[in-house]
Amino acid sequence: MRVLIVGASGGIGAAMAAQAETRGDEVVRVSRRADGLDVTDEASVAACLGAFDGAFDTIVVATGALEIGGQGPEKTIRSLTSNGVLRQVALNAVGPALVLKHGVRLLPRDRRAVVAALSARVGSIGDNRAGGWYGYRAAKAALNQIVHTAAIELARSHPLLALVALHPGTVQTPLTAAYAGRHSTVPPEVAAGNLWRVLEGLTAADSGGFFDWAGKRVPW
Repeated sequence: MRVLIVGASGGIGAAMAAQAETRGDEVVRVSRRADGLDVTDEASVAACLGAFDGAFDTIVVATGALEIGGQGPEKTIRSLTSNGVLRQVALNAVGPALVLKHGVRLLPRDRRAVVAALSARVGSIGDNRAGGWYGYRAAKAALNQIVHTAAIELARSHPLLALVALHPGTVQTPLTAAYAGRHSTVPPEVAAGNLWRVLEGLTAADSGGFFDWAGKRVPW
């Protein structure tokens, strides 16, 4: 299997890439750290993905951030800033959308393929009972809508594709270190194994869905 991991220098992306390599897959890793990829810049995304030929059986978009430019999640609407929300949307929603836009040509049309973007349960409107975290919640909700909408379109050209949003759980990474609180966390290697099990069980009938690390559907 040929696998592309976008955001492969992060905790979850690196762990998913390593596990795929261990099982014998051909893995291509791209990231800002190693390749200068800026998912908020379309020219950067186009140049990075444009360098690849052939088809990938699996593409994982593991980019994203909870804290951007030193600004963490808002506890109250009084902390919300226009720039903060826009930066969250640019990185956590527009970035994966651009990867999908320029990555479509790398997907096979005649066999099963999987594309997964790492979302978060806090992006669920139906599951929001705590409030707060305005920018991050809104960005992940936007990502979920992009995934669902693209899945409808791509089902026409790629009938065997499963395009999904995934909630990996609370993972022990620098992204979550200051915000995990009382939530139980798992190491990146455990999260990666969980996500691979979910991806391996997906079919085209699941395309457009939002799933957690255990394979359960998350409310929109």
